[in-house]
Amino acid sequence: MSNGSIDLGWIRLLVEISRRGSLSGAAEGLGLTQPAVSYQVRLLEQRFGVPLLKRLHRGVRLTEEGRRLLVIAERTVQEVDALHRDIRHTRRRPVIRLATDYAFSSLWLIPRMPGFRRQYPEIDLQIVAAQRLTQNWREQADLAVAFGARPDVGEDAVLLMPERVVPVCAPALRDRLERADLADLRMDVPRIHLEAEVGSPWLDWRSYAVAAGMSAGSGQSTGDLRFNTYAMVVQAALGGQGIALGWLGVVDQMLEAGLLVISGKTVDVPDRGYWLLGKTGDGAAAQLGGWLQNETSAMRRRPGNLPQCGENIDG
Repeated sequence: MSNGSIDLGWIRLLVEISRRGSLSGAAEGLGLTQPAVSYQVRLLEQRFGVPLLKRLHRGVRLTEEGRRLLVIAERTVQEVDALHRDIRHTRRRPVIRLATDYAFSSLWLIPRMPGFRRQYPEIDLQIVAAQRLTQNWREQADLAVAFGARPDVGEDAVLLMPERVVPVCAPALRDRLERADLADLRMDVPRIHLEAEVGSPWLDWRSYAVAAGMSAGSGQSTGDLRFNTYAMVVQAALGGQGIALGWLGVVDQMLEAGLLVISGKTVDVPDRGYWLLGKTGDGAAAQLGGWLQNETSAMRRRPGNLPQCGENIDG
């Protein structure tokens, strides 16, 4: 008897022989010839050194050693078949890649992801985030949510959230601010700035002051903080380190939870904000695009009951 390893090609063959009760039946079930099945059985018996089948007048029957081997073979076949079905099912799951910026993905999308998964459990969503959306985003994503003005995004883009900006800060910090200080933006409290590598496509403190009809002063306060990602801007504001510009829609959940409070006048820029880009077509892309539009539309319809500390500033 050879001491070599056992060729595992016999596993399903043995299960079929047991199931059909004959070599010819197993051959038919597996799409093989009967001589090929007989040959495989002889090789297997040579490896084990004992008969595994008892030849009957009609068909075959497993010997004691054959039945012991069958237990292992049946379990292995069941596990392999189950794994095969699971892998094929996973590969068939639609995967949608969404390109967007850090602010939208971390502050708006991720907190709402459980709702999307409950509604579309069969869709795998991959988020491709960057500081700002690049022109070649279609090379790595199916859809995109980008911030900009209508000329920047094209006529096919769908406006999800128009730009609405208001100063926000931690409640304890707002309690220490005086209305007169905010009115002309000459406050001792640091302002938190969102920096941009090139020209800012969003409101900054100076352009916010102009849009709100207020004096921008020097445009800088003592101890101002500057960050290149909006998530860090919000984190600094939550920590009471200064007053930041809050984009309504993005910071709503923190305002509703009372972690941030409104501390100034709201400025609307109707034709600028977050846009849905790309062809949704049908299938998973259409479902994701529809979900994004429904969620942002419901958010805009919500009554204006965000908590405020002090009056809005008229300038």
